[in-house]
Amino acid sequence: MRKILMLALAAATVVPTVASAQSAHELRRDQRDIAREHREIHRDMARGDYREARRDMRDLRNARQEYREDWRDYRRAHGDVFRGPAYVGPRGYAYRPVAPGYRFAPDYYHRRYWIADPMVYRLPPPGMNQRWVRYGRDVVRVDLRTGRVLQVYGSFFY
Repeated sequence: MRKILMLALAAATVVPTVASAQSAHELRRDQRDIAREHREIHRDMARGDYREARRDMRDLRNARQEYREDWRDYRRAHGDVFRGPAYVGPRGYAYRPVAPGYRFAPDYYHRRYWIADPMVYRLPPPGMNQRWVRYGRDVVRVDLRTGRVLQVYGSFFY
């Protein structure tokens, strides 16, 4: 009885880990599919094969949809990562949606709002003099020299 109980306990801890790895693998595979579909569309357009390009655009749309579904499943399975502490903005803070090109005041991309490890959230690494910054529920990539927003992931945190 004790062996069966220990085996069940071991299986209960291994199964979520395997599912997590599978989910991350699916996301990478979907990204490769999207890149491949882009290449096929460009190749078809260069050859003048517009009918095939139209089919490839449909395939690209399907690949993007599958990526969104897998990303949603990944976030649902790892919800504890995306539930950070409550966001407290700088004095006088009022949330306004931002887009690339918007310029933040320095208080909004201060060190206390930086995302220390972007890989935990599966964010791409920021470039030189850039940081991922939490802004409300959004994640924003900011150029630290100018305060310009380079990329936005809206409603990233719960």
